[in-house]
Amino acid sequence: MKSKLKVLYTHISGNSYQYVWDLQERILAYNIKVKQLNTKHKCNVETVQVFITCEHNPVYTLGKSGDPKNLLLTHEQLNDQHIEYHKINRGGDITYHGPGQITGYPLLDLEQFKPSAAWYIEQLERLATETCRHFGIDTFLIPELTGVWIDPDDNPRKICAIGVKMSRWLTIHGYAFNVNTDLNFYQKIVPCGIDDKGVTSLENELKFTLDYRKVLDIQKELFSLLFNVILEPINLSKLEKLVDHEPKIPD
Repeated sequence: MKSKLKVLYTHISGNSYQYVWDLQERILAYNIKVKQLNTKHKCNVETVQVFITCEHNPVYTLGKSGDPKNLLLTHEQLNDQHIEYHKINRGGDITYHGPGQITGYPLLDLEQFKPSAAWYIEQLERLATETCRHFGIDTFLIPELTGVWIDPDDNPRKICAIGVKMSRWLTIHGYAFNVNTDLNFYQKIVPCGIDDKGVTSLENELKFTLDYRKVLDIQKELFSLLFNVILEPINLSKLEKLVDHEPKIPD
């Protein structure tokens, strides 16, 4: 039986969005170097598998295909309200990250799992669906739209947004799952460029504030099951040191 892959895990809270994005890019760059090294020298240096979860400070991010008009605030208003704004290189349009939300960034080499974008997105959808099911909430997918939804026929509202980027089967960015998120922030954008559907959270659906850490633990367990991996905690300094060195050919 094939042994489970080890995935390094860390949770980040309070850092700037730019820091977390830069860290993702550093991990991606390291893994690209590993693949280039393996191709050039016909060796088998392992790529590093990482899962980062974040509770961001308030920030809007606009995907590479997004429309800037879907941000309904001026840059002055953003500054006055202490909201970050970044144009980034994932797919999709504009979304919000902030306190009370679990933003998950799986940085995986899909060649070590299954080299399929559709399969990967399905696992992220299942993670959100199974989290909701744990709390007795039914969810649905809507054809042609990304993310995970509640009540798609009468009052469709998204509880989990998904936006990723892949290069050489290496993934960055990920998903945003609303636990106790302040939904008022979504009134200041056209979420995901969709103006006829809403956004929700576990708190909004269940009518009480949830234990954020409990929901996070549920998602960590689900991630381990869905991807058939073992999560190994690592602190940020060790992770940075690991991915900032040059990969080398084994002796």
